Amino acid sequence: MKVGFIGLGVMGAPMAQHLADAGHQIITVLNRSPLPSDLNALVVQSPAEVAQSSEVIITMLPDTRDVQSVLIEQNGVLQGLSAGKLVIDMSSISPIATVELASTIRRMGAGYLDAPVSGGEVGAKAASLTIMVGGPLAEFERARPIFDRLGKNITLIGEKNGDGQTCKIANQIIVALNIEAVAEALVFASKAGCDPAKVHSALMGGFAASRILEVHGKRMIERSFSPGFRVRLHQKDLGLALESARALGVALPNTATAQQLMNACAACGGAEADHSSLVRVLELLSDHQLSKGKD
Repeated sequence: MKVGFIGLGVMGAPMAQHLADAGHQIITVLNRSPLPSDLNALVVQSPAEVAQSSEVIITMLPDTRDVQSVLIEQNGVLQGLSAGKLVIDMSSISPIATVELASTIRRMGAGYLDAPVSGGEVGAKAASLTIMVGGPLAEFERARPIFDRLGKNITLIGEKNGDGQTCKIANQIIVALNIEAVAEALVFASKAGCDPAKVHSALMGGFAASRILEVHGKRMIERSFSPGFRVRLHQKDLGLALESARALGVALPNTATAQQLMNACAACGGAEADHSSLVRVLELLSDHQLSKGKD
């Protein structure tokens, strides 16, 4: 089918390539990211033209404001929509804004799914993303062949828009708090005189083992902070968590602490580094670097 794809960044580019490899015609508009050299896509002049030329329109953008701009502002997707088309937002944005956007799109007779993903650049390249979907079952089933080309763990969280974004926020809370816990544990052990690499190895054989400990603990020890998922994006996601928590009357005390540590990372010039670099702030507070190496 003809698939509009807006947002050919670190995640979007490999996702669009998987769809092209599956035989879909990709239609896009250039924004911040250039067209990948190996992606065979039709480039048009505006999001409205993307919508006019496509059966399904996918957005994969950094934040809520970007999605709002692309979907509903001047020359946005909304102006090119017609009844029967399907908009799939795979960005990680506000659940509250998602409900409003879905309502606006549906008034045009088009469908809308919020389908944020987890798995980072590695998952996007491997087509092994976790996809969390909010929206009607019929629209989910229509989009399923597309999702199957992009991910492995695909779940319809609920049949109302916003459910997918809520699940993604829950994911980001868990990831952030686990990164913070791993960083604390490794800095603690290192300052006590233990070899953090040996501590890491030992913990991976016990009840504390986790994917975060395995991958991000190794990054912390090796000082490998080239971004898989940037601090500024996790900072944004935790802001969405706290905004939604206020609206729901939910207490998220440790999420607030993790966001402050992300804020400190960004303030120290680390906004574009991998979120595992949160360890640097704890090292600064502890006057101790858990291991030496190129930082």
